[in-house]
Amino acid sequence: MAIDRDKYNLIRSGRAGFYEQKRGLIAVSGEEAVQFLDGLITNSIKGLEDGGQMLAAFPDAKGRLIAVVRVLRMGDRFLFETEAATREAVHQNLFRFTFAGDFFVEDLSDEFVYFEIFGPKEDVYHPEVGERFAGAFAFELAYGAGYFMPKDLADEFRDFLTMKEQNDCQQVDDELYETLRIETGIPKYGIDMDEMTVVPELGLDGLVSYNKGCYIGQEIIARIHFRGHVAKQLTGVVLTETRPVGSVPSGTELFALDGKPAGKITSTCFSPQLNKTIALAYVRYDYLASGTELLVGDAKAVVTELPFIK
Repeated sequence: MAIDRDKYNLIRSGRAGFYEQKRGLIAVSGEEAVQFLDGLITNSIKGLEDGGQMLAAFPDAKGRLIAVVRVLRMGDRFLFETEAATREAVHQNLFRFTFAGDFFVEDLSDEFVYFEIFGPKEDVYHPEVGERFAGAFAFELAYGAGYFMPKDLADEFRDFLTMKEQNDCQQVDDELYETLRIETGIPKYGIDMDEMTVVPELGLDGLVSYNKGCYIGQEIIARIHFRGHVAKQLTGVVLTETRPVGSVPSGTELFALDGKPAGKITSTCFSPQLNKTIALAYVRYDYLASGTELLVGDAKAVVTELPFIK
C-alpha cells in the first residue's frame, strides 16, 4: 500500500507527526533495585541521575538480545519502556528477582496509550508534560519523543496534538510509520533483531557501558568489544535501482562484488525524500565501510551509515 505522500512531505519538511502503538512500560523500585538492575542490563543504572534516561539492553548469558529498553529514573523508581513484542520477556526477566530481595516490579503497560512523535526535539520533547497531563511520562528520542499517556487522558492529548491553532501534528498510519522507521534507522524486534542477535551487532550508540562491571552476558559482549569489532552489524544500504515495495523481502542476501556472502537485508522501503529504495541490513565487518558497493540480485547497493535521514 502506498504511503500518504502529503503527510510524509509535511513531516520531512519539519512538521511533527505522531503514531500510536502498543509499547511496554514497566516500573521497578526497592532498596535493592540498583544492585539487581546493574546485574541485568548493559548500561549503568548507578550512573543514571534522577530525571535522566538512557538506552540499554537485556542480554542472555550468551550476550544475545532479550530486549532493547529505554530507562527513565524518577527518584528511587525506574521506568523501562520497550516494544510490545518484548514487554513480557522484560517483565518476566525482572519479576523473577522480586523473590530475592527488596525489589518490586509492576507492569503498567495496559494503563497507558503510547504516542511516538517524529519532529525536531526542541519542538516535541517536553519532559514536564506530566504537569499538564497528570501521570504522563515523556521519553526523549533521537528523532523526537515518546509519551505514555494515561488512558483517560489519551483523547485529550490526541486533540492537543492535532489542534491546528497550536500543534497541527500529523497522524501517522502503519505504512507511513514503517517508512519513517526505516529512514530513521529504528530496528524492530522480530524483523531487524531477535533472540539470536548478539547485542553489539545492533550498533546503537549508548546501548552498552564497557566499564560498569559484571552483568549477565557481559563477558561475551566485552570480548567482542575489546577484540575490536563484531562479525556483522546492522547498517543501511541504498539500492542504486528503484525496486517495487515487497520485491526485496527480509532475508534477501547481499553479496560482495566478487560473489562472497556479505550480509542479509531485514527491512526495506522506498524513501520519497531520497528517491531510492533503502534497507536495513546486517553487513559483514569486511564490507561495513560507508560507500562499499554490494550486490542485491542483479542490482547494486551502497552501504550507508544510519540514519538515512536525520
